[in-house]
Amino acid sequence: MDFLVILQIVVLLGAIFVGVRLGGIGIGYAGGAGVLILGLCLGMKPGNIPWDVILIIASVIAAISVMQLAGGLDYLVYIAEKILYKNPKYINYLAPLVTYVLTIFAGTGHTAFSMIPVIVEVAKGENIRPSVPLSIAVVASQIAITASPVSAAVIYMTGVLEPFGWSYPALLGVWLVTTFAGCMLTALVMTMISKMDLSSDPIYQERLKEGLVKPPVGLQEMKITASAKRSVWIFLIGVICVVLYASSISPAVGLIKNVIVPRDAAIMSLMLLVGALITTLCNVKLGDIAGTSVFKSGMVACICVLGVAWLGDTFVSGHTKEIKDFAAQTISQYPALLAVVFFLAAMLLYSQAATAKAITPTVVAALGITAANPDNSYMLVACFAAVSALFVLPTYPTLLGAVQMDDTGTTRIGKWVFNHSFFVPGVLAIVFSVALGFAICGIL
Repeated sequence: MDFLVILQIVVLLGAIFVGVRLGGIGIGYAGGAGVLILGLCLGMKPGNIPWDVILIIASVIAAISVMQLAGGLDYLVYIAEKILYKNPKYINYLAPLVTYVLTIFAGTGHTAFSMIPVIVEVAKGENIRPSVPLSIAVVASQIAITASPVSAAVIYMTGVLEPFGWSYPALLGVWLVTTFAGCMLTALVMTMISKMDLSSDPIYQERLKEGLVKPPVGLQEMKITASAKRSVWIFLIGVICVVLYASSISPAVGLIKNVIVPRDAAIMSLMLLVGALITTLCNVKLGDIAGTSVFKSGMVACICVLGVAWLGDTFVSGHTKEIKDFAAQTISQYPALLAVVFFLAAMLLYSQAATAKAITPTVVAALGITAANPDNSYMLVACFAAVSALFVLPTYPTLLGAVQMDDTGTTRIGKWVFNHSFFVPGVLAIVFSVALGFAICGIL
């Protein structure tokens, strides 16, 4: 490794470190600055901007934002609240189940924000440390991205894998089964190994004495309007249409052979159509959409992906040969190493879709995966869940939100950065999902 490469790595990691310190949209800003330094000072050609990923995120967020304004998101959260409050003893399993389903439905893990206070309330009422269900729920909301039919990561990955003989319905089925089972197995293990008794936590007792812990208030009744319910049904029909169309144009299914509208264009146009229908049929004021929490967080996500994914692609594109050599020599012999590569890239690139797009083409080329020789493509299918390692650095919005909203103080970030409440359940969920992926791919 020569001195120039070392400098490039320093700039890459330095930009990510600065972005993490800035937090939020600052990660995108720092990524753009890193691209500039790599290009002007270190002679690297700027990589490709993941426009398709950014536009899919933007279109989905636009649809969810108008559904939130119509009251649909509150309606979904209210249903989830009722499930949790009716079965409080099973909070460790129901919390990740709820956030997983919401993410599958919406295509974004930011929907978990609305569930965090509820999980804390229910856990306190059962004398359970909120850190246990919260950590699993936040991880589940991240890993579910790799199984959501309206997520940019799934749309990209299915487009890569279909020419190798994988059908869209089969891929979606594999990822739904493996990620859901991985989250539930994680919930089981965390329940078995965690200290559940809230009253025995010293930090909780200190905060209780200082009056910093609010008593549980229970389920609050909510008036649900007809427009709120209608908006949810419109969005649900839109998601179903995405799945049906994506399945129909899949070469392995072949219902639509002359494909005029590709999958990414279809999901963007369908989501914008959903937004138009909700606006029209639910009497939504368009001027208020930009003020919704979903729209704000979604646009922040777009800038973050723009900056950090562009930075990552710039570095990866400049070292394609080295990465190909590594992949050809090691991953072909030890397929599980691909999951490690995805894992490490995701913790730096901060996006499932951006990670998949930065690493997958190089791996495909290195392993010689083609339509005529698709054998090694199963590695990509099995390891896909590993692109969800956004929990490693304790800076992701939902992770920070869980720490801030848990007034018991049991959900916390340690002094050594990585020793936070989400690391162990996150690693477990990915290990289980990837292992199940290899098992199912072996059968298929």
